[in-house]
Amino acid sequence: MSIFAADMLKDRHVLVTGASSGLGRATAQALAIVGARLTLLGRDHERLEATQSSLAGDGHMVRVAPLSDIESAAEIVKSAATDGGPIDGIFHSAGTELVRPMRMFKSEHAAELFGPAIYGSLGIARAAASRGIMNDGASIVFMSSVSGMRGTAGMVGYSAAKAAVDGMTRSLACELSSRRIRVNSIAAGAIVTEMHGRLSKSLGEAAIVDYEHRHLLGFGQPSDISAAALYLMSDASAWVTGTTMVIDGGYSAQ
Repeated sequence: MSIFAADMLKDRHVLVTGASSGLGRATAQALAIVGARLTLLGRDHERLEATQSSLAGDGHMVRVAPLSDIESAAEIVKSAATDGGPIDGIFHSAGTELVRPMRMFKSEHAAELFGPAIYGSLGIARAAASRGIMNDGASIVFMSSVSGMRGTAGMVGYSAAKAAVDGMTRSLACELSSRRIRVNSIAAGAIVTEMHGRLSKSLGEAAIVDYEHRHLLGFGQPSDISAAALYLMSDASAWVTGTTMVIDGGYSAQ
């Protein structure tokens, strides 16, 4: 049951990337419950349709598209605005995880990480800066990670990607402020998703137990992030922009 009003985002068009699973799917479901009309982006058509079928309300659309470079990402966002009308919100969660010691980090690993996280985000930013794509007063939320703020062995590339997202968030907020388009990021700790499951396997049991202990409140749930995203999408955050909201169960407090 949502703690937010059922009509909080009624008639607002929100674009959700990475909507085929994990935080993207959970946030799409939460947005639909409060009345948003969604365009779902992802790389797997079958899984996107599964997300679509799980949503409250109607009028939701599905688009299969990778967000791996600036130009194509910008065009995808523009086409979503053409088909579904100007966009009131964007939740960008598409991305991947990678644990790799720096001595083994190669160009293909950088491309895998930086594609959706950095180039996809910059493409979204480019589209948002164009007139007619987003309504004035809209909200953009980028998924980031506490890894962009705290160092962890084996996470150099991932940390670099997330730190870039947070830096981009602040500057984009400055550029779009004249239209009162708010731009924020969410720096998440460890959230129990499919991606987290893959990470757990790569780290091993002892390491994952230690990792959980470093979260004062334990690992988080997708609903912890979707609740933050709904706040940032809503009028309740009308004076919030250029910030990184840390949702990490106390991980960065130590």
